[in-house]
Order: sequence, then C-alpha cells, then structure tokens
Amino acid sequence: MAEAKKLNSDWDKTFPKSDKVNIQKVSFKNRYGIELVGDLYTPKNLASDKNPAIAISGPFGAVKEQSSGLYAQTLAERGFVTLAFDPSFTGESKGEPRHVASPDINTEDFSAAVDFLSNQKNVNPDKIGILGICGFGGFAINAAAIDTRIKATTAVTMYDMTRVNAKGYNDSMDEQTRYELKQQLNKQRTEDFKNIQQGGTYAKASGLPEKLTGEEPLFVKEYWEYYKKKRGFHVRSINSNGNWNMTSSLSLINMPILQYSDEIKSAVLVVHGEKAHSRYFGEDAFKKLKGDNKELLIVKDANHVDLYDNLEKIPFDKIVEFYNTNLR
Repeated sequence: MAEAKKLNSDWDKTFPKSDKVNIQKVSFKNRYGIELVGDLYTPKNLASDKNPAIAISGPFGAVKEQSSGLYAQTLAERGFVTLAFDPSFTGESKGEPRHVASPDINTEDFSAAVDFLSNQKNVNPDKIGILGICGFGGFAINAAAIDTRIKATTAVTMYDMTRVNAKGYNDSMDEQTRYELKQQLNKQRTEDFKNIQQGGTYAKASGLPEKLTGEEPLFVKEYWEYYKKKRGFHVRSINSNGNWNMTSSLSLINMPILQYSDEIKSAVLVVHGEKAHSRYFGEDAFKKLKGDNKELLIVKDANHVDLYDNLEKIPFDKIVEFYNTNLR
C-alpha cells in the first residue's frame, strides 16, 4: 500500500480539473500480487477525520483518466474520498500479458481497492462503497456479492461481460455457435504459444475502427464518438488506442458472474439509460437482487455512452443521495 512512483504529474484526464479536490497518484496490490495504480481524490475541506469512501472503475477497456476519473472527481466534490483505479493488466496498472480480462481478477480488483481505502487514515473502513461503469458495473455487483465490507454499490450503464461473451448480444448465440467460438479461441491459444516462444505477442481481438464506414450499428458509432474523438480519447485506453487479447474471451465465456448476486444484503443502485442498447443487462441484474435497499433508475433519453461523461444525463444528485443514505 505504498504511494506509487511518479508516473505522470501533468493533467492528462479527459475532463477539466476541479479546484475543489486534491489528487494523489497511489498504488496498491491485489490478492494476486498485481500492482494497481489509481488516482485518490480527496475533498479539500473534509468533514471529519473518518470519511465515507468510494472505489470506482470502468468502463471495460477504459482507463482512470476517462469516465471513472470524472465520477471520482465529481463525487469527491460532493464530500467523498474517492479512488479511480486502472484494473489489472490495463492502463498504468501492472500485470502481464497486457490487455487481458478476467472475471475473477477484475472482481478482486474492487476488493483490493477496498483494502487500500480501509487503511487510509481519513477513511472510515465501515463506510466504503464501490461504483462500476459499463463492464465494471457487472464486476462491481459481483464484488458486492463476495465482499461484505462493501456497504453500497452503484452499477452504471452496466454490461455483464461474461453473459455477452458467452451468449452474444441479446443472448443470440446458441450452443453450437458458442462451441465453434471456443474451437477458434483454443486454436488461437496454440498459435499464441508458438508466437510467444518465437518472441512474438498475443493475437488481438477486433476493436473500434479507426474510421467509420457508416454501416456500423448505432451503439458502435456511439462508442466511437467517445473513445476515438477528443471527447474521450486517451492514449492508454484499450478502446481508444489498442485491442484486447483475443483469448481473453475464454474465461469470460466459462465463468459467469452474478451467480450469487441475490445474496447481496448491502444497498445496490442500478443506473441505466432509457435508450441504451445494454439496458437489458442492468434490468436483468436488478431483477435478481433482493431486499428493500435495491433500486433501479432508468435515465430518460440517455444512451449507453451518455452515462460515461454527459453531465446533463448522469444522475449525480441521485447517486450522491444513495451514498449519503448508505454510507453517512
């Protein structure tokens, strides 16, 4: 739990810097020994010596300088100690090979962030929440199912990355198609091993195109407008400037998350856009939750990407109210 070495002292976020918070680059290790790097946002006028805190990550393939940092800074302006962190194998966080996803390790990343926050002198370890965006909304709910230290969880514009990899969008992939996909990916494992032995690298999955043809689905165009343009582009972001390893999909196919989400006793807020192509992930996740401290908020006229950075659409007042109720 040491402060990270100086990595980048310049402001390199995709959002304007606030004069209401202090920001510190930090690092900490998860249970697998992978060093994670994050930005710790602290209100300049803390209310007390022991404050509520929120760990934030996502979207899937993004970095802390993008959407998660915006959420962290905004919530810090509202009085919370917040930590926006890069998941394992991405951004400034460590882990080899690069650009690999794991339902287990990425869930663990949230718990590691809770480890870190629990040991900060200005944080109350009994008042820690998490917030996940896009694919990390699913991982956040999964973390809340295993980590009883998490007192409040928000999943914003969430994906279940294991479901979409195993079943395709809107569960359109049947068993035979999934088997053929597994054949393809396992054949690629053999090729990757040979390539690595010869000094090469892992084959990459397809990512966002450098230019749009106009034939892409609407949600791909929405992603492109965020990740590939000045609005949200960041050099370390996989979705802006790279690709996932192709074989990352294997563990996502085989290890579904949210199996025990119906056992979550702490508070959960699911936020999704009315017009988001991914809305069914959030609604289905909410249906499985139990208890009177669970809530679903559908944001009128918002698409999936609107909830990354559109301050007119992100319901920060509601999110703050949720954390004030469950962490104060």
